[in-house]
Amino acid sequence: MSDEFYEDRLLSGTKGEYDVEENALRPQAMEDYVGQEKVKGNLSVYMSAAKARGEALDHVLLYGPPGLGKTTLAHIIANTMGTQIKLTSGPAIERSGDLAAILTNLNEGDVLFIDEIHRLNHTVEEILYSAMEDYALDIIVGKGPSARNIRFSLKKFTLIGATTRAGMLSSPLRDRFGILCRLDMYSPAELQQIVERSARKLGIAIDGEGGYEIARRSRGTPRIANRLLKRVRDFSVVSGSGVVGKEDARRALSHMEIDELGLDETDRNLLRALIEKFGGGPAGLDTLAATINEDVNTIEDVYEPYLLQLGFIARTPRGRVCLKGGYEHMGIPVSEKIRKQLSLFGDGE
Repeated sequence: MSDEFYEDRLLSGTKGEYDVEENALRPQAMEDYVGQEKVKGNLSVYMSAAKARGEALDHVLLYGPPGLGKTTLAHIIANTMGTQIKLTSGPAIERSGDLAAILTNLNEGDVLFIDEIHRLNHTVEEILYSAMEDYALDIIVGKGPSARNIRFSLKKFTLIGATTRAGMLSSPLRDRFGILCRLDMYSPAELQQIVERSARKLGIAIDGEGGYEIARRSRGTPRIANRLLKRVRDFSVVSGSGVVGKEDARRALSHMEIDELGLDETDRNLLRALIEKFGGGPAGLDTLAATINEDVNTIEDVYEPYLLQLGFIARTPRGRVCLKGGYEHMGIPVSEKIRKQLSLFGDGE
């Protein structure tokens, strides 16, 4: 599978071409940010305390599935602290000199946001250790016996790292973050608030039932909710509806092959392959990926998290297994043989 499809799949939380208006929809203050109440409450305390002491906020690690608002929170932190934010990503920093240039251009209290921080290469990551801990930059000049270390002082800054895979961060890097925040999936009610707020920003007339219909099919992810809102708007404009209602949303989402639970044809293909080709599993990830012609990482990062959350599949040491909920959603009866097999995974009746 190409990287373009991975990024631009309509129901992917990864940012893609559908999200060109995303910056315009970002809330600028903590009180406008919907959901993540514990994270918001804790960050507000930490920021107020740092401002009272006249210090930069401690380094922050934001982790969780894509599309939940990690970048938005970084912008809000910078706005609240009254500082500038510099944006980059792990893959974009190829050499240690690139990171050194970014760090030396930061002003007092600035926020440096590194998205996909787990993808920093090891050499670049080592530069961050002293920068985060001592606000200093260690540069090795020369080679061999004549090599020497030169240390440059940096202005105190706040590093905000964002990752969808906290487990891939090395321990030395993870331990240097003073604030760790996990972002969780959103409830339909929270997503409805986000949909209605975005609709006002985009000038879209939508009623409560229309907003909820979009929200409940958005896989717990604000980015997907905003994406679906814009596509539903397109169908509504063509049909001549003045206000997007429940039936308008249902009709548009049906055309996009997004079902009642927010699954698309690719999700259903995965469940169908597990049931029909592998008898419900277990099926190895590589074998499953080859069967449905998808990339292994795409299945693991994009499709599986939501199917796991719904209880439709399970990861086992021997491979992936389709659970009873997956059979029921696909309208495929569970045979006695499969029922006994599922009981081994705690999913039998």
